[in-house]
Amino acid sequence: MSGQLADKVAFITGAARGQGRAHAVRFAREGADIIAVDLCGQIDSVAYPMATLEDLQETVRMVEATGRRIVAEPADVRDRDRLAEVVARGVERFGRLDFVLANAGILPAGGRQAHDITAYTDAVAVMLNGVYFTVEAALPALLRNPDGGAVVITSSAAGFKPVSTEFGTMNHGAAGYTAAKHGVIGLMRHFARSLAEKNIRVNTVHPGGVATPMVLNEALAEWVGEYPSFGESQRPLLNLPMMTPDDVSDTMVYLCGPAGRYITGVTLPVDAGLTLK
Repeated sequence: MSGQLADKVAFITGAARGQGRAHAVRFAREGADIIAVDLCGQIDSVAYPMATLEDLQETVRMVEATGRRIVAEPADVRDRDRLAEVVARGVERFGRLDFVLANAGILPAGGRQAHDITAYTDAVAVMLNGVYFTVEAALPALLRNPDGGAVVITSSAAGFKPVSTEFGTMNHGAAGYTAAKHGVIGLMRHFARSLAEKNIRVNTVHPGGVATPMVLNEALAEWVGEYPSFGESQRPLLNLPMMTPDDVSDTMVYLCGPAGRYITGVTLPVDAGLTLK
């Protein structure tokens, strides 16, 4: 199998749709086998419909259509033991683990649920604690890999600037999203420094708005309509179409592949200049 990532193995969270699915398919096209998880259920504080088991099954179909193999199971990133079970099954089948893409995320900043304190605690549990659990669950297999490996954590432009833009946009979900996306920078630096001697590189990627169901939904559209300042704050400097998940996948391949072999400890914006505003 040819490709930049031939015969490597990637563990990807939030893989049922959106960025996670795009990463799974792209890494497979580059020659990697995939271990994929997604909650495949709803979190009450999230106002838009989340991914389903059928979505995860479609990711399986798309990966297998490339000719690569995939182990895909429902799993909650808030459950470290469950993540470890799935990783172990994938490594047993594929024999190794090379890459971890800690991608799973929610955006509980829209809808009436955003004003419940659980919107904050859920955001931190999924996107900060869940990232830590993801890396920890994968670490034993990564450490057994004599070639080392790479971890890429999906942060956000909100890792540099808050979601809230004025008093009216301040809610528990926006606070939790901002806190989690800032927090994973600290986790990245912790792991990057600690794992360098094992030749494991760790970086964060910070997309702006990406055309996924997490962003393109009725609840968030209503929020933007009510508070135009939020929509303006998400307008990038470059006059380009809205980013697609595939655009972020290009960056993931770069950081995990041979071209990124000297890169670790980096917070990489992929946002058309959004965070310069």
